[in-house]
Amino acid sequence: MDSYTEQLADLETAQKLGLSEEEYERMLDFMGRPVNFTELSMYSVMWSEHCSYKNSIRWLKTLPREGGRLLVGAGEENAGLVDIGDGLACAFKIESHNHPSAIEPYQGAATGVGGIHRDIFTMGARPIAALNSLRFGDLSRHHTKHLLRGVVRGIGDYGNCFGVPTVGGETFFHPCYNQNILVNAMSVGLVKVGETVSACADGPGNPVFIVGSRTGKDGIHGATFASADLTEDSAEDLPSVQVGDPFQEKLLLEASLEAIRTGAVVGMQDMGAAGITCSTSEMSAKSGTGMRIQLDEVPTRQENMKPFEMLLSESQERMLVVVEKGREEEVLKVFEKWDLECAQIGEVTDTGILEFFHQGIKVAEVPADSLVLGGGAPVYEREYSEPAYLKKIEAFDESQIPEPQDLTAVARRLAASPNLVSRRWIYEQYDSMVRTNTVAQQDPSDAAIVRIKGTDKALAMTTDCNPAYVFADPYAGAMMAVAEAARNLACTGAEPLAVTNCLNFGNPYNPEVYWQFVRAVQGMGDACRKFNTPVTGGNVSFYNQTQTGDRTEPVYPTPTIGMIGLLENVEERLGLRFQAEGDLLYLLGGHAREMGSSEYLRYFHKVEYSPAPYFDLEEAHRLVRGLLELNAAHLLRSAHDLSEGGLWQALLESAIASGMGFDVEIEAAAEGGRKDCMLFGESQNRVLVSVSPEQKDAFEQKTIELGIPFASLGKTGGQSLQISGEDFGALSDWRANYMETLERIIESEPDYFDEAE
Repeated sequence: MDSYTEQLADLETAQKLGLSEEEYERMLDFMGRPVNFTELSMYSVMWSEHCSYKNSIRWLKTLPREGGRLLVGAGEENAGLVDIGDGLACAFKIESHNHPSAIEPYQGAATGVGGIHRDIFTMGARPIAALNSLRFGDLSRHHTKHLLRGVVRGIGDYGNCFGVPTVGGETFFHPCYNQNILVNAMSVGLVKVGETVSACADGPGNPVFIVGSRTGKDGIHGATFASADLTEDSAEDLPSVQVGDPFQEKLLLEASLEAIRTGAVVGMQDMGAAGITCSTSEMSAKSGTGMRIQLDEVPTRQENMKPFEMLLSESQERMLVVVEKGREEEVLKVFEKWDLECAQIGEVTDTGILEFFHQGIKVAEVPADSLVLGGGAPVYEREYSEPAYLKKIEAFDESQIPEPQDLTAVARRLAASPNLVSRRWIYEQYDSMVRTNTVAQQDPSDAAIVRIKGTDKALAMTTDCNPAYVFADPYAGAMMAVAEAARNLACTGAEPLAVTNCLNFGNPYNPEVYWQFVRAVQGMGDACRKFNTPVTGGNVSFYNQTQTGDRTEPVYPTPTIGMIGLLENVEERLGLRFQAEGDLLYLLGGHAREMGSSEYLRYFHKVEYSPAPYFDLEEAHRLVRGLLELNAAHLLRSAHDLSEGGLWQALLESAIASGMGFDVEIEAAAEGGRKDCMLFGESQNRVLVSVSPEQKDAFEQKTIELGIPFASLGKTGGQSLQISGEDFGALSDWRANYMETLERIIESEPDYFDEAE
């Protein structure tokens, strides 16, 4: 039977699978002949945006991809790798699982967590921590509550069963995410320097194994699904959502690390998006080799699976492993010990060609390099233009915003905002203490801290992005995301090391969306260069928007920053809670200068279009370096970054964490500003710190030397919150409201917000 004339694929079929006419012709040029449906399917997934980055790689290459403590360049391996001393390295990465989570929130989120952990342990690193960054719509809607419950349960169940603590994250609510939520998952792992394994297929003649779970029909064309708009009919794509098994992944983790320790493993790669197609093509292309694969040898869950189904399946908990010829038994024994499938399905060749056979017939023959990013995958430079909505932002006039006389009433109203209350309902569903390395949660800090056993060191880690800032000014907003992550690390005493990112945007063919993307990447790059935090890799997620009838609305541009930092001595870490009665409170970085894009402006005044907050990159860098020096000199008792909610929120959160109140003065008149701006504005590059009275002179002198503006606010103590002589009430009342509001909203009927008004 001639496999190349059976079921020949045409342009119409290619377009149904997401390829353009230009891409169809490009594929035929590579093949030099007509293609069958299986081969076409391989190109469709590998040239999808999710796998090829065809609309983004042009700009991703402008990011700082070398320097600092990087051990491998961006994109060279499954995850970034950073030297942390003592012969250890940190592997870390963040990725999105947005569309699957929007359709089936539990499995979508769970498999996102599983997939990102596999990227870490396929390198030989043991995952030690997980974080996430979540975006949901209006919490008064039943649908949003359904999505939130499912995502949180999926993250919690998978992480808790897998045995890796979920130590941090962020959650933001806005109606633009009503249907297209964002679920970004991050994993951090440890490995000894020199003991990593690469995602390569070196050595013609070496056997190729598939290990882990059996291959099923779940997740077929998942990469294509992730590279298209969500519509009212997207629920019909439910089969594209994978199904995860954390207990199986735990076995796979232990078996993979043990197999790597044998020294018999040449290369290993997770089977994520595009499954066998992706792992065989990327590993082969990286080594300049090919593979001959017998699909009949692939263990399957269903009978009579077709070749394209096996090649495109995204069934979870699977790896492709290349083993040194002659050492097969060593690897087989390891996986047999852990009761996992380990089947040889082929061998490495020197042809550069991927050949797939089924029932004695060659069903596909494709040049490996033609499928992958950096090889034959197309690269586009899309047109872009400034969004029309920026005119509304430019028209904003702060003088038209009435200044409230009762700041206590404003604070109480803001206390109902889902973006300013405790996320306890979420994080209490996660096991943050498994493996016993997480620094005690009763002494919280701006970034999560995980001890490195056997050393005095700890890793600090955070995920950050305020999409409202990026919406208002993508360039400055992306810089703010990097700077906030660096500040959060510095507020724990950790030196920022490197960045992974998850770039969530709308349709790249929309010039206004692409302008947001380009400007955000430019801002991120400039900020990362300033902080010497190279970008180790990450993920681009386009097509995050919802079509309702004739209207298509993209989500706010959301370039999430995952950043890691190093504490050389965990005993010198900083927290955010006040430490003692009578400690002095200072605001580092100056007063708020405006109220642009603040939660106060959106939630209290109902103003959606306003400029991004004040930001200066030089000031941001100086503040981070200054915080680290002040902490090294043992001049700080606590530190808390000012972000959403401004100074008021920082004061409140530090007071609640410590169980002690404060008495402060906000002299807005000193700068000719407004008190509401001073208290609720979100001007960047500001940190609330507490200092012991005995260190007052030394702290002020050192801060002057560092060139950091500061203002004396008052002191800690008591059980009430006093601001400029106004009594904001008892701390106990604020604490109860802060801790319980999110759960009350989630469990309420849809008219909750109407009642709150």
